[in-house]
Amino acid sequence: MDFPNYFADAESSFDDASFILFGVPFEKTSSFRHGADKAPYEVRQASWNFERYDLRTGINFEEILVHDYGDLDAQNLTSKEVFETTKTFTSKLLVKKKIPIAIGGDHSITPGIIAAFPKDIAVISLDAHMDFRQKYKNDIYNHACVIRRVADHIPLQNIAVLGIRSAEKEEYEQAQEQGLFFRDVFTINKIGIQKSIQQTKTHLKGKQIYLTLDIDVVDPAYAPGTSTPEPFGLTPLDVLEIIGAFSPQLIGCDVVEVCPPYDHGQTAVLAAKLVQTCISGIWRNREA
Repeated sequence: MDFPNYFADAESSFDDASFILFGVPFEKTSSFRHGADKAPYEVRQASWNFERYDLRTGINFEEILVHDYGDLDAQNLTSKEVFETTKTFTSKLLVKKKIPIAIGGDHSITPGIIAAFPKDIAVISLDAHMDFRQKYKNDIYNHACVIRRVADHIPLQNIAVLGIRSAEKEEYEQAQEQGLFFRDVFTINKIGIQKSIQQTKTHLKGKQIYLTLDIDVVDPAYAPGTSTPEPFGLTPLDVLEIIGAFSPQLIGCDVVEVCPPYDHGQTAVLAAKLVQTCISGIWRNREA
Protein backbone atom coordinates (compact mmCIF):
# COMPACT_ATOMS: atom_id res chain seq x y z
CA MET A 1 0.00 0.00 0.00
CA ASP A 2 1.26 3.47 -0.89
CA PHE A 3 0.88 6.31 1.59
CA PRO A 4 0.83 10.00 0.58
CA ASN A 5 4.15 11.08 -0.91
CA TYR A 6 4.94 13.63 1.75
CA PHE A 7 6.43 13.26 5.21
CA ALA A 8 3.77 12.30 7.76
CA ASP A 9 2.16 15.31 9.47
CA ALA A 10 4.19 17.76 7.37
CA GLU A 11 0.94 19.43 6.36
CA SER A 12 1.54 23.12 7.13
CA SER A 13 1.69 25.62 4.31
CA PHE A 14 5.08 26.88 3.19
CA ASP A 15 4.39 30.33 4.65
CA ASP A 16 3.20 29.05 8.03
CA ALA A 17 5.85 26.37 8.50
CA SER A 18 8.96 26.77 10.63
CA PHE A 19 10.58 23.72 9.00
CA ILE A 20 10.84 23.05 5.27
CA LEU A 21 11.57 19.44 4.44
CA PHE A 22 12.81 18.64 0.93
CA GLY A 23 14.19 15.64 -0.90
CA VAL A 24 17.27 15.61 -3.12
CA PRO A 25 17.00 12.34 -5.09
CA PHE A 26 20.52 12.57 -6.50
CA GLU A 27 22.91 9.66 -6.69
CA LYS A 28 25.74 9.87 -9.17
CA THR A 29 28.80 9.89 -6.93
CA SER A 30 28.22 6.66 -4.99
CA SER A 31 31.24 4.41 -5.05
CA PHE A 32 29.77 1.02 -4.07
CA ARG A 33 26.01 0.41 -4.09
CA HIS A 34 23.44 2.38 -6.02
CA GLY A 35 19.87 3.35 -5.24
CA ALA A 36 20.14 6.31 -2.82
CA ASP A 37 18.05 8.39 -5.22
CA LYS A 38 15.09 6.22 -4.14
CA ALA A 39 15.50 7.27 -0.50
CA PRO A 40 13.35 10.43 -0.32
CA TYR A 41 10.27 8.49 -1.42
CA GLU A 42 10.97 5.51 0.84
CA VAL A 43 11.78 7.65 3.89
CA ARG A 44 8.52 9.57 3.42
CA GLN A 45 6.59 6.31 3.12
CA ALA A 46 8.26 4.99 6.29
CA SER A 47 7.30 8.13 8.22
CA TRP A 48 3.64 7.09 8.16
CA ASN A 49 4.53 4.21 10.46
CA PHE A 50 4.96 6.39 13.54
CA GLU A 51 2.60 7.68 16.19
CA ARG A 52 2.39 11.45 16.28
CA TYR A 53 3.08 11.39 20.02
CA ASP A 54 6.63 10.63 21.16
CA LEU A 55 6.51 8.99 24.58
CA ARG A 56 10.23 9.64 25.13
CA THR A 57 9.94 13.41 24.82
CA GLY A 58 6.23 14.09 25.27
CA ILE A 59 6.20 15.97 21.96
CA ASN A 60 3.18 15.66 19.68
CA PHE A 61 4.64 15.92 16.17
CA GLU A 62 1.42 17.30 14.67
CA GLU A 63 1.89 20.46 16.76
CA ILE A 64 5.08 21.28 14.85
CA LEU A 65 4.68 23.40 11.72
CA VAL A 66 6.42 21.42 8.96
CA HIS A 67 6.00 21.78 5.21
CA ASP A 68 7.17 19.08 2.81
CA TYR A 69 8.26 20.93 -0.31
CA GLY A 70 8.73 17.73 -2.29
CA ASP A 71 11.88 16.87 -4.23
CA LEU A 72 14.29 19.20 -5.95
CA ASP A 73 14.72 18.29 -9.61
CA ALA A 74 18.17 16.78 -9.25
CA GLN A 75 18.20 13.38 -10.97
CA ASN A 76 19.76 14.57 -14.23
CA LEU A 77 22.19 17.11 -12.82
CA THR A 78 25.95 16.84 -12.37
CA SER A 79 27.36 16.89 -8.85
CA LYS A 80 28.47 20.51 -9.35
CA GLU A 81 24.97 21.46 -10.53
CA VAL A 82 23.51 19.78 -7.44
CA PHE A 83 25.83 21.90 -5.30
CA GLU A 84 24.52 25.08 -6.96
CA THR A 85 20.87 23.93 -6.90
CA THR A 86 20.85 23.03 -3.20
CA LYS A 87 22.73 26.22 -2.32
CA THR A 88 20.23 28.40 -4.21
CA PHE A 89 17.21 26.62 -2.74
CA THR A 90 18.54 26.68 0.84
CA SER A 91 19.44 30.37 0.50
CA LYS A 92 15.79 31.12 -0.32
CA LEU A 93 14.68 29.21 2.76
CA LEU A 94 17.09 31.06 5.03
CA VAL A 95 15.97 34.44 3.70
CA LYS A 96 12.44 33.46 4.78
CA LYS A 97 13.79 32.28 8.16
CA LYS A 98 12.88 28.65 7.53
CA ILE A 99 14.81 25.69 8.97
CA PRO A 100 15.95 23.34 6.17
CA ILE A 101 15.59 19.58 6.62
CA ALA A 102 16.91 17.58 3.64
CA ILE A 103 16.61 13.92 2.69
CA GLY A 104 19.24 12.58 0.27
CA GLY A 105 20.39 11.19 -2.04
CA ASP A 106 24.06 10.54 -1.61
CA HIS A 107 26.23 12.68 0.67
CA SER A 108 27.26 15.02 -2.15
CA ILE A 109 24.00 16.93 -1.59
CA THR A 110 25.27 18.38 1.70
CA PRO A 111 28.01 20.96 0.87
CA GLY A 112 25.69 23.08 -1.28
CA ILE A 113 23.15 23.29 1.53
CA ILE A 114 25.83 24.32 4.02
CA ALA A 115 27.24 26.90 1.58
CA ALA A 116 23.98 28.84 1.92
CA PHE A 117 24.57 29.42 5.64
CA PRO A 118 26.81 32.11 7.17
CA LYS A 119 30.50 31.21 7.34
CA ASP A 120 30.61 31.33 11.15
CA ILE A 121 28.41 28.27 11.78
CA ALA A 122 29.69 24.86 12.82
CA VAL A 123 29.00 21.49 11.21
CA ILE A 124 28.74 18.07 12.79
CA SER A 125 29.01 15.14 10.41
CA LEU A 126 27.95 11.72 11.65
CA ASP A 127 29.60 9.34 9.22
CA ALA A 128 31.44 6.05 8.95
CA HIS A 129 33.84 7.70 6.50
CA MET A 130 36.06 10.72 6.86
CA ASP A 131 35.06 12.15 3.43
CA PHE A 132 38.20 14.31 3.43
CA ARG A 133 39.50 13.63 -0.05
CA GLN A 134 40.26 16.61 -2.24
CA LYS A 135 39.01 14.77 -5.30
CA TYR A 136 37.61 11.32 -6.02
CA LYS A 137 36.95 9.81 -9.44
CA ASN A 138 38.10 13.14 -10.87
CA ASP A 139 35.23 14.95 -9.13
CA ILE A 140 35.76 17.44 -6.30
CA TYR A 141 32.03 17.26 -5.49
CA ASN A 142 32.05 13.48 -4.98
CA HIS A 143 30.52 12.12 -1.78
CA ALA A 144 34.04 11.18 -0.64
CA CYS A 145 34.95 14.89 -0.61
CA VAL A 146 32.12 16.28 1.53
CA ILE A 147 34.18 17.57 4.45
CA ARG A 148 36.72 19.17 2.10
CA ARG A 149 33.93 21.07 0.33
CA VAL A 150 32.36 22.11 3.62
CA ALA A 151 35.81 23.38 4.70
CA ASP A 152 35.87 25.55 1.56
CA HIS A 153 33.03 27.52 3.17
CA ILE A 154 33.58 27.39 6.93
CA PRO A 155 36.82 27.14 8.95
CA LEU A 156 38.07 23.59 9.42
CA GLN A 157 38.11 24.08 13.19
CA ASN A 158 34.31 24.56 13.05
CA ILE A 159 33.79 21.00 11.79
CA ALA A 160 33.45 17.84 13.87
CA VAL A 161 33.16 14.32 12.44
CA LEU A 162 31.87 11.58 14.74
CA GLY A 163 31.64 7.85 14.22
CA ILE A 164 34.28 7.30 11.54
CA ARG A 165 35.90 3.95 11.06
CA SER A 166 37.14 4.17 7.47
CA ALA A 167 39.58 6.44 5.63
CA GLU A 168 42.31 6.27 3.04
CA LYS A 169 45.77 6.50 4.66
CA GLU A 170 46.71 9.78 2.99
CA GLU A 171 43.28 11.26 3.71
CA TYR A 172 43.55 10.28 7.39
CA GLU A 173 47.03 11.72 7.76
CA GLN A 174 46.03 14.99 6.10
CA ALA A 175 43.03 15.32 8.41
CA GLN A 176 45.30 14.88 11.42
CA GLU A 177 47.92 17.30 10.10
CA GLN A 178 45.34 19.98 9.31
CA GLY A 179 43.63 19.62 12.68
CA LEU A 180 40.22 18.22 11.73
CA PHE A 181 38.34 17.37 14.92
CA PHE A 182 37.05 13.81 14.77
CA ARG A 183 36.25 10.94 17.07
CA ASP A 184 36.44 7.52 15.50
CA VAL A 185 34.00 4.88 16.66
CA PHE A 186 36.71 2.96 18.53
CA THR A 187 37.57 6.03 20.61
CA ILE A 188 33.87 6.68 21.24
CA ASN A 189 33.45 3.09 22.37
CA LYS A 190 36.46 3.40 24.69
CA ILE A 191 35.66 6.72 26.35
CA GLY A 192 31.86 6.55 26.06
CA ILE A 193 29.29 8.50 24.08
CA GLN A 194 28.76 11.16 26.78
CA LYS A 195 32.44 12.07 27.05
CA SER A 196 32.69 12.15 23.24
CA ILE A 197 29.74 14.53 23.11
CA GLN A 198 31.27 16.74 25.81
CA GLN A 199 34.60 16.94 23.95
CA THR A 200 32.74 17.91 20.78
CA LYS A 201 30.73 20.57 22.62
CA THR A 202 33.94 22.03 24.06
CA HIS A 203 35.53 22.11 20.61
CA LEU A 204 32.57 23.82 18.89
CA LYS A 205 32.17 26.40 21.67
CA GLY A 206 28.41 26.95 21.57
CA LYS A 207 28.21 27.80 17.87
CA GLN A 208 25.07 27.24 15.82
CA ILE A 209 25.33 23.81 14.20
CA TYR A 210 24.22 22.19 10.96
CA LEU A 211 23.98 18.41 11.36
CA THR A 212 24.63 16.10 8.44
CA LEU A 213 23.75 12.51 9.24
CA ASP A 214 25.08 9.85 6.90
CA ILE A 215 23.04 6.78 7.83
CA ASP A 216 26.16 4.61 7.45
CA VAL A 217 27.39 6.02 10.78
CA VAL A 218 24.98 3.49 12.26
CA ASP A 219 26.16 -0.11 12.35
CA PRO A 220 24.92 -2.01 9.29
CA ALA A 221 23.25 -4.51 11.63
CA TYR A 222 20.73 -1.70 12.29
CA ALA A 223 20.94 0.07 8.93
CA PRO A 224 21.90 -2.40 6.18
CA GLY A 225 20.29 -0.37 3.40
CA THR A 226 23.07 2.11 2.83
CA SER A 227 25.40 2.80 -0.06
CA THR A 228 28.74 2.03 1.63
CA PRO A 229 28.15 -0.09 4.74
CA GLU A 230 30.98 -0.27 7.25
CA PRO A 231 30.93 -2.64 10.27
CA PHE A 232 31.46 -1.60 13.92
CA GLY A 233 29.18 1.43 13.84
CA LEU A 234 27.26 3.46 16.37
CA THR A 235 23.91 2.25 17.65
CA PRO A 236 20.71 4.18 16.90
CA LEU A 237 20.57 5.11 20.60
CA ASP A 238 24.08 6.62 20.35
CA VAL A 239 22.82 8.81 17.50
CA LEU A 240 19.78 9.74 19.57
CA GLU A 241 22.10 10.91 22.37
CA ILE A 242 24.11 13.05 19.95
CA ILE A 243 21.01 14.67 18.43
CA GLY A 244 19.59 15.36 21.88
CA ALA A 245 22.82 16.91 23.13
CA PHE A 246 23.14 19.33 20.22
CA SER A 247 19.46 20.08 19.53
CA PRO A 248 19.62 23.51 21.24
CA GLN A 249 22.26 24.58 18.69
CA LEU A 250 20.85 22.98 15.53
CA ILE A 251 19.84 25.24 12.62
CA GLY A 252 19.22 22.54 10.01
CA CYS A 253 20.02 18.96 9.13
CA ASP A 254 20.06 16.31 6.47
CA VAL A 255 19.89 12.52 6.42
CA VAL A 256 21.73 10.93 3.49
CA GLU A 257 22.97 7.65 1.97
CA VAL A 258 19.88 5.54 2.65
CA CYS A 259 19.90 2.95 -0.15
CA PRO A 260 16.49 1.24 -0.15
CA PRO A 261 17.20 -1.63 -2.59
CA TYR A 262 19.53 -3.27 -0.06
CA ASP A 263 17.18 -4.08 2.79
CA HIS A 264 13.53 -4.59 3.69
CA GLY A 265 12.79 -1.02 4.64
CA GLN A 266 14.37 -0.93 8.09
CA THR A 267 16.94 1.72 7.17
CA ALA A 268 14.28 4.04 5.74
CA VAL A 269 12.27 3.56 8.95
CA LEU A 270 15.29 4.53 11.05
CA ALA A 271 16.04 7.51 8.80
CA ALA A 272 12.45 8.74 9.04
CA LYS A 273 12.55 8.48 12.82
CA LEU A 274 15.83 10.41 12.92
CA VAL A 275 14.35 13.15 10.72
CA GLN A 276 11.40 13.37 13.09
CA THR A 277 13.77 13.39 16.08
CA CYS A 278 15.87 16.25 14.67
CA ILE A 279 12.80 18.35 13.91
CA SER A 280 11.28 17.67 17.34
CA GLY A 281 14.55 18.47 19.12
CA ILE A 282 15.00 21.81 17.34
CA TRP A 283 11.34 22.72 17.86
CA ARG A 284 11.37 21.88 21.58
CA ASN A 285 14.34 24.15 22.18
CA ARG A 286 12.88 26.98 20.10
CA GLU A 287 9.59 26.77 21.96
CA ALA A 288 11.17 26.53 25.42
